[in-house]
Amino acid sequence: MSVLGFLILILGILASIALHELGHLTPAKLFGVYVPQYFIGFGKTLWSTVRGDTEYGVKAIPLGGFVRLGGMFPPTGGGRQTNRHGQPTLAAEARRASAEDVKGREDEAFYLLSVPKKLTVMFGGPAMNLVIAVVLAIILIAGIGAPTYLNKVGTLAPCDGQVCAEGEASPAEAGGLKVGDEILAWGGQEASDWNDVREAIAAGSASPTEVRVLRDGAELTLNITPVLATRPVLDSSGQVVTENGTAVTREIPYVGVGPEVGLEPGTAADAIPYLGDMLWRTAGIIIRLPMKLFQLTDDFIHGDERAPDSIVGLVGVAQVAGQITGADIEGYTALERTADLLNLLIALNISLFAFNLLPLLPLDGGHIAGALWEGLRRSWARLRGRPDPGPVDTARLMPLSYAVALAFIAMTLLLIVVDIVNPVTLR
Repeated sequence: MSVLGFLILILGILASIALHELGHLTPAKLFGVYVPQYFIGFGKTLWSTVRGDTEYGVKAIPLGGFVRLGGMFPPTGGGRQTNRHGQPTLAAEARRASAEDVKGREDEAFYLLSVPKKLTVMFGGPAMNLVIAVVLAIILIAGIGAPTYLNKVGTLAPCDGQVCAEGEASPAEAGGLKVGDEILAWGGQEASDWNDVREAIAAGSASPTEVRVLRDGAELTLNITPVLATRPVLDSSGQVVTENGTAVTREIPYVGVGPEVGLEPGTAADAIPYLGDMLWRTAGIIIRLPMKLFQLTDDFIHGDERAPDSIVGLVGVAQVAGQITGADIEGYTALERTADLLNLLIALNISLFAFNLLPLLPLDGGHIAGALWEGLRRSWARLRGRPDPGPVDTARLMPLSYAVALAFIAMTLLLIVVDIVNPVTLR
């Protein structure tokens, strides 16, 4: 694993965390909230300095960061104040610590902010990760180019005995196609990308087809005869269509050719669908997270090979970055390595954006949900002519917050162990 790739990724992670927390800090200070601490990392403090009334610093474990907002919770709230042993409840302890933060400057407490200002402060962190992802995506797509299938021959598949006799040349090989050929037209249909090639093959038949290619700067015309292969029919979502429990199949032309993957620059506007697709896939992973963790744990306990689509932690992400910059692959250019690293950082920031919006304390989404509930209660009270019910006492959810925090810590430790013992490997 390349040390350079590891360092680049760590710096990218730290920058993403720092800017995330800055997204909370800036509006909080703008709205007059007392912010005693801004730290990158957790654990032992490595360095800190005080500027104004805020301590800025770096801690030893770079797995996150935090901005401590003074007066997060109202000083009084409902529910029990002590447990059956006479000790303060978690909610009462949280209120006490919150009040201590703003002692002598109670008018700078976070809980006094209006609902829109609370939402701005809490959404500022995830929003910053989204902005980072957008900027990096524009640099990647408009400046370097996004990975895409080109209208060039990347692979020639051998016959496997199912579609054509094993050991024989595939239709593509028999017709004279070679790796690196740029396909200009297939069966009279012009090809500007691999989708055009794929559609032309599918629309054709098992008869000699004229194919125009560019090889070593010269145009050539080849004659390729596809063979018919039985394939399942897929719906618009990529799922196999079935009838009475049986997969629906059809015969389609088979050539035995695969595309070359390359970088194709686009426009800044192309970053939007690119990020939308990444966000959609990230949301799907988050929804399936418990199942993914169970599968990862089961494979680890039984010593099974790690699934290629398993989730990874920050250690795993750093390993991938190291493999990207250190891989000795013929034709893998520095520009392509840079594109892959940028894509990794984009995915990381999209994950931070989506994950932090989960409506669970202590995540930002939990505080956002609390502010939205507060706004709903106040609006309902106004409509009914009732007194303002005041801020929502999210301190009462502290037991749930601790449970969620412990679950996240356990997940982080599990991913660290699995990433070290059974690291993810690029194939």
